Amino acid sequence: MSFGGKIAVVTGASRGIGRSIAIELAKEGANVIINYSKDQKGAEETVKLIKDFGGRAFLYKGDISEYSFCNFMIKDVIEKFSKIDILINNAGISKVGLFMDLTEEDFDNIMNVNFKGAFNCCHNVVRHMIERKQGVIVNISSIWGNVGASCEVLYSASKGAINGFTRALAKELAPSNIRVNAIAPGVIDTDMNKCFSEEEIKNLEEEIPMMRMGKGEEVADLVSYLCSEKSKYITGQVITVDGGFL
Repeated sequence: MSFGGKIAVVTGASRGIGRSIAIELAKEGANVIINYSKDQKGAEETVKLIKDFGGRAFLYKGDISEYSFCNFMIKDVIEKFSKIDILINNAGISKVGLFMDLTEEDFDNIMNVNFKGAFNCCHNVVRHMIERKQGVIVNISSIWGNVGASCEVLYSASKGAINGFTRALAKELAPSNIRVNAIAPGVIDTDMNKCFSEEEIKNLEEEIPMMRMGKGEEVADLVSYLCSEKSKYITGQVITVDGGFL
């Protein structure tokens, strides 16, 4: 699944699943654009990990919930590298709590990053991909976008929006040879789950048939496959990676 010469943009790649995806694509030969918003140290660590094995990575700091930044980033990458072959919309935030305690600000923050951010990036890259009659977009969703999660109502809603967005956009772009898919991870061992205690994590693992949390690398492997020619007839899918949890 060599991506030699390919240009891949990965949002939210300073840690967690995004970092794993960036590393995997770089291992396969892609030049990876590492987007991040605040975690400069984490983003630089991602770049270091990639360069340590001879890969190529480039930092773009900015908030993907801002349309103007996405417009700048996509245009600048195309200007510098002549193209964008792969877009991975991974950046996301969550907030655990009762629905009645949520605020309008919580709604704006979660929907703007998780859903509007994907819209912003896609809207700015699609014209370029249509002109080239090629491209791959992978959106990182969640199992909670499929079934909903108590105390994560806004996060679930934002990921449900990503699922519908993925399926609809895939149908629209398929005639232009552009594939759009989503991955719905289950409980993955990332910083996002550090809000849970050891006991809560243990209880979660006991509910998962494979008896463990997933790894970022296991999501990244599927991303790599979906970006490759091996999946050239797969589009409009939301694929679950959850160890049999749901």
